[in-house]
Amino acid sequence: MQRAMTVVPHLGLRLQALPLALGRPLSRAQDVLRRTPLYDFHLAHGGKMVAFAGWSLPVQYRDSHVDSHLHTRRHCSLFDVSHMLQTKILGCDRVKLMESLVVGDIAELRPNQGTLSLFTNEAGGIEDDLIVTSTSEGYLYVVSNAGCWDKDLALMQGKVRELQNMGSDVSLEVVDNALLALQGPTATQVLQAGVADDLRKLPFMTSAVMEVFGVSGCRVTRCGYTGEDGVEISVPAAAAVRLAAALLENPEVKLAGLAARDSLRLEAGLCLYGSDIDEHTTPVEGSLSWTLGKRRRAAMDFPGASVIIAQLKGKVQRRRVGLTCEGAPVRAHSPILNMEGTVIGTVTSGCPSPCLKKNVAMGYVPSEYSRPGTPLLVEVRRKQQMAVVSKMPFVTTNYYTLK
Repeated sequence: MQRAMTVVPHLGLRLQALPLALGRPLSRAQDVLRRTPLYDFHLAHGGKMVAFAGWSLPVQYRDSHVDSHLHTRRHCSLFDVSHMLQTKILGCDRVKLMESLVVGDIAELRPNQGTLSLFTNEAGGIEDDLIVTSTSEGYLYVVSNAGCWDKDLALMQGKVRELQNMGSDVSLEVVDNALLALQGPTATQVLQAGVADDLRKLPFMTSAVMEVFGVSGCRVTRCGYTGEDGVEISVPAAAAVRLAAALLENPEVKLAGLAARDSLRLEAGLCLYGSDIDEHTTPVEGSLSWTLGKRRRAAMDFPGASVIIAQLKGKVQRRRVGLTCEGAPVRAHSPILNMEGTVIGTVTSGCPSPCLKKNVAMGYVPSEYSRPGTPLLVEVRRKQQMAVVSKMPFVTTNYYTLK
């Protein structure tokens, strides 16, 4: 999902070699960047800070990007994702408001159940991806991307005013909490030591408010952006450092930054907004048709429905696909060619996979080239090299679901 601009890390990542969109080393202009409540904590732990989506965030710590990536797959890592926009939608008409903006079936969510959904425009394009949770406290808890903060907030506030002017009962509050993501196969084992709730009863995409290591008022959601089991913890800003320090006391936990987060999500086949999907990409083209609620498809009552449903029923011109590639690492914007050498598409994300020890990428190709196993070419530094359309996720995901 994450969550902002293009992020393309590579093995042996060096700060000075970072792509501009992943982050720029901080300069005299750093004071204009927003800081999370953990900013000083990152510096104290060796965080290498970069500019990202208007925020100063760690791209990595003392461990290398690859070491952080593999530690997350084998143990668990703590990520600061406090730059994400967190909002509450309140009032009797909260579902009406959200369903006027997204493609998902929000009304069918059970208490404390969440779903990934999409803001769409009238042309069917994706304005952002977001997670919407229907809480048992009587509001919708929404987490959306930092890179779309102003756009998303304006969109939701504008719809609130529109519905209020029509007499609807709805309002919006920005949640001024920090957000910590604890991700990896041992994440819930680590967290269980600090909560009274039985985390075995909290499956993927569900949420609960609980005390976490002595910090009250935390919302724990079983989700993440790595393909591993884990949680995101919305914690009062004043207690964020205390909670992070408590989690790090367990030797299973290490800090990880933007670089590892990006290569983890790419191995998991997860989209990066602004790179793999944007306002010119429809859910069908982006291989995200599963986010369209069945009832919503039938009612065709979300923005861009006429375009999106027509693509579902007919033939879409292009699709997002996974690619495994030989040779040099494939970067965003690299041309994709058919075996005759004709350019047919573009890579949107790419990196060497630390787990698979080969290059993985995503990109868009015409539908007739989208079948897994289709041989293609990619152009890297003006040289063509072999690629194969591959199923995603590239690495098996490990989300926790109740059997």
